[in-house]
Amino acid sequence: MAQQTLEVTQATTLKEKPDAATLEFGKHFSDHMFMMNYTSEEGWHHPRIVPYQPLTMDPSAMVFHYGQTVFEGLKAYRSSDGHVRLFRPEENFRRLNQSCDRLCIPTVNEEAMLDYLKEYVKLDKEWIPSEPGTSLYIRPFIISTEPTLDVSPSRTYTLMIILSPVGSFYKGGIDPVSIFVEDEFTRAAPGGTGNAKTAGNYSGAYKAQNRAAGHQKAQVLWLDGVEKRYIEEVGSMNVFFKIDGEIHTPALNGSILEGITRKSVIELLESEGMPVRERKISIDEIIAANESGSLQEVFGTGTAAVISPVGGLEYKDRDYVINNGEMGETASWLHETLVGIQTGELDDPFGWSVVLER
Repeated sequence: MAQQTLEVTQATTLKEKPDAATLEFGKHFSDHMFMMNYTSEEGWHHPRIVPYQPLTMDPSAMVFHYGQTVFEGLKAYRSSDGHVRLFRPEENFRRLNQSCDRLCIPTVNEEAMLDYLKEYVKLDKEWIPSEPGTSLYIRPFIISTEPTLDVSPSRTYTLMIILSPVGSFYKGGIDPVSIFVEDEFTRAAPGGTGNAKTAGNYSGAYKAQNRAAGHQKAQVLWLDGVEKRYIEEVGSMNVFFKIDGEIHTPALNGSILEGITRKSVIELLESEGMPVRERKISIDEIIAANESGSLQEVFGTGTAAVISPVGGLEYKDRDYVINNGEMGETASWLHETLVGIQTGELDDPFGWSVVLER
């Protein structure tokens, strides 16, 4: 897909913007949306920004029946100097194409998509809140649209991007969460779609999430789908452990999502001389490390929370307290540093931020 002329149709009536103090995740959407279509004859074509609106689709559109869809999530931030910043957006389009490849969806031109996104965000930049902790959530996604019940990859697709202002993930300060180790249900298995951002991975996790909530736990700690022994992810985030001063995280194995925040955390730590060991980590090892006192910190990483400290876990009906239920120094430093880079309050020696013109 070569870069094509972006068509822009501006909304004639603008929505009232929500109060930044009461923002909830994914409840409000900006005045416009980005769209682009694919057919097997024309490839990806007709990139356009149009007023935000409902879709009209055939009931037999394949996405409704077979779930051939992928998505991404990233954010735009307004810095104190008034500039708008995107955090590593090229990594999101790279990962989108990885997901497309796994789901047999045609890949997109990553450079062109980044240019389209920049224009879209600039058009709706007034929707980016400026209060501390707030941001503009960006959701690119692709759905299969061919009207057929044939069980095969679609021959037509629609790519869309929508924007949603979101409040601070930690409205009352960062409190470590307690998590439930899931040893019955499976998020993903080798050869499956665990390393793709596709809808079924998330709806398939609801049962385990409800189970965790029934145990008064905020998140699920997923184990591998074969032995139910090795740690994979926590909720929809990657997970890190600090053991005897060393940082460990499960190695990417085909069933773990390749998180962009995860990648950034590893690069940040290594830049400070703290190498991260990517390896297989068993739940038994973590329990033993906690009981011996060598487990110092556990935290999740993801776009929404950036860093989510873990203060306790439940495994086989027993609760284990981690670091006295408090946020550790490594997690605290990572959160402060990443948020500082994202918002422009700290220098960005890695070149991660894409700064848009005012």
